[in-house]
Amino acid sequence: MADRAPVPQPPIFSLNAYSPAEIKEAVEKIGVKKANLPLRVSFMLAMVAGGSIGLGALYYTVVASDAELSFATTRVVGGLVFSLGLALVLVGGAELFTGNNLIVMAWASGNVSTREMLRNWAIVYVGNLVGSLGLVFLVFFSHHLDMNGGRVGLSILNTAVAKIHPDMLTLFFKGILCNVLVCLAVWLAYAGRSVTDKIVALILPISAFIAAGFEHCVANMYFLPLAWLLAQTGNVPAGFDASLITISGIVHNLVPVTLGNIVGGAGLVGAVYWVIYRAAFGAAYLREK
Repeated sequence: MADRAPVPQPPIFSLNAYSPAEIKEAVEKIGVKKANLPLRVSFMLAMVAGGSIGLGALYYTVVASDAELSFATTRVVGGLVFSLGLALVLVGGAELFTGNNLIVMAWASGNVSTREMLRNWAIVYVGNLVGSLGLVFLVFFSHHLDMNGGRVGLSILNTAVAKIHPDMLTLFFKGILCNVLVCLAVWLAYAGRSVTDKIVALILPISAFIAAGFEHCVANMYFLPLAWLLAQTGNVPAGFDASLITISGIVHNLVPVTLGNIVGGAGLVGAVYWVIYRAAFGAAYLREK
């Protein structure tokens, strides 16, 4: 009797992107892992993420300091280079508050308790702030802001004023829209099987939120304190009112932006995808995948 032909085995590695259903499973498993990280590890990784997003903001500011660029060019190119921040977080491995809003999917499935989810958010938020402030300190004393004849510093000041000026409701909705795009960037990056896949996937959503002028709480932990520090030294361009940048102004921005980021990331991305893949109408599709 002739031997049967061997059954072909699926390749260990594949160039195909992970399916949406596989991304959902990955997000939930990663959410459980994140929620159970030891406090010290979670906090230190959050510090790394705060500094990473700050580096993306620093890169953006260099582009924004060029007054010869058109409005659209500044926003789009600035958004592209800002993508450095999330690339460092996702590829390098760090804990970012806005991305961790997707832990809500593991929570909704009962794999993470409310206490564990909120604990993670609190630790990571504070860690992001500490990491951002650490970078602010380094950048300020490196005299990076003196570049381009001081226009880099002026760009930081103008960016801060633009973030403090809107009313809290406007900032809240800008925060929602921002983290919809950030969490979609994370979602798309999880589809990639290589470093290149992940970086390419996140660039457009991240550059879109920057180009549109939406508000990201962790990025603002870099922009606003750095502008405040610069204003306190009195080293501001002639005619610029340093009194516009205050601690109360920073709080005025961060509170509604943070709440908006939670609604956008946890509500409009995490919860929506969870309903799609866990609800009855999505069960058959999930099985097919």
